[in-house]
Amino acid sequence: MASVLVVEDDQFVRSALIRQLTDASHTVRSVGTALEALREVAHFRFDVVVLDLGLPDLDGSEALKMLRGITDVPVIIATARDDETEIVRLLNAGADDYLTKPFSVEHLSARMAAVLRRARAGGGEAAPSPVIRVGGLTVDPLRRQAERDGVRLDLTRREFDLLAFLAGRPGVVVPRKELLAEVWQQSYGDDQTIDVHLSWLRRKLGETAARPRYLHTLRGVGVKLEPPAGAEPPHLPHTPGAEPPR
Repeated sequence: MASVLVVEDDQFVRSALIRQLTDASHTVRSVGTALEALREVAHFRFDVVVLDLGLPDLDGSEALKMLRGITDVPVIIATARDDETEIVRLLNAGADDYLTKPFSVEHLSARMAAVLRRARAGGGEAAPSPVIRVGGLTVDPLRRQAERDGVRLDLTRREFDLLAFLAGRPGVVVPRKELLAEVWQQSYGDDQTIDVHLSWLRRKLGETAARPRYLHTLRGVGVKLEPPAGAEPPHLPHTPGAEPPR
């Protein structure tokens, strides 16, 4: 079953969705504003977000744009609006599906299952890399797990992708434009998105921008990940017949 974030300001609708999704064996968290939703996806991993458009602090279309800046979690729009032009615009803006109220929980569950199948199929196209070790960091792309000094790191999907990409290039300064293209799959974007994710990642690595251990920002150039001073050199996957990493 799925881990679901319900973003809905109508308390009656919200309570009904929580009850029905829980009865269907899903794990549910809920919030009533866009800013609360952003905080939730920044600190917890969800399989899918059910997003209402008529939120009190931000319109759902703006909330969708902000969510897409920090996560690629599947988003299903759930709203009373049924304008086809707006539906198309939201799907093009990053929504994975669209439901018009009223709808049954069976209908929502079926849409969730379809969205999750597509997300998992898309994530399985590329062959995962072997385990990467940089100092006390261990990154396992196959299991999508990371540890620091043997302690499991609780990372969001995007945080893991960012860490894995940098760990695969230890000591290399990666330009922000390349991070946007490879991690966010965007040809352009706001540098603040990268800064926010780096800040969250640093916190989970037990460091700060002022006192970095693994993540180092070169202002105006990019970001690099390298082992702390005195640590063993990085252990990268070695392809037979290829020259080992230097």
